[in-house]
Amino acid sequence: MTKSDNPIELVILTGAGISAESGLGTFRDKDGLWTKYDLAEVASPKGFAADPGKVHDFYNARRRNASEASPNAAHTALVELEAKLGDRMMLITQNVDDLHERAGSRSVLHMHGALSRARCAACGATFDAPQVMSADDPCPCCWNNATRPDIVWFGEMPMHMDRIYAALAECTLFVAIGTSGTVYPAAGFVAEARAGGADTLELNAEPSAVASAFADAHYGQASQIVPAWTREVLAQFE
Repeated sequence: MTKSDNPIELVILTGAGISAESGLGTFRDKDGLWTKYDLAEVASPKGFAADPGKVHDFYNARRRNASEASPNAAHTALVELEAKLGDRMMLITQNVDDLHERAGSRSVLHMHGALSRARCAACGATFDAPQVMSADDPCPCCWNNATRPDIVWFGEMPMHMDRIYAALAECTLFVAIGTSGTVYPAAGFVAEARAGGADTLELNAEPSAVASAFADAHYGQASQIVPAWTREVLAQFE
């Protein structure tokens, strides 16, 4: 793969850990969301087909929880970094909340979809989601009662993968923030970046499942270690 004329130098991947201090639950900790729900029932096409009302109730609750949360210092720090680097930085998130955008980030790739968006399971159209969705909601395009959250469920392909892999191949630094390192393909991004010659850094509450693949790491609360790291990066431009 050839380098682009305007290469992305920094690729940042964020996971649930960056939003945890904002009051949004992580998934795989001992008290995480996946310990309280059956994945097959609320996060799979099969589960939606079996009981769309239950799935909508789950995501309505998550949408409400996200709307009540506020961005924290880690989100704000990445906004400052984007303001300096512009198109040389790509921000990818596994999160479905909009805290990056509400903090001020202008360009965020939601590889697992977004709570603020809806999709029609019949025609594939996407559109803004209402705060409360129902199995009886008609699609505004085809009018079928098949609207669902525009979320990537288990067994479905994550979004924006061509753009992400292209950026990983050409970046000079890959940083993972608040990720568990257990969900693929995101857990494999560090290997992709290293194969392209990039330096790698993990910023996390604790070592992830792929921590050994990173060249460097800092551990602690995201609201502390992310701003500290961004200050170091920004100091290079002063």
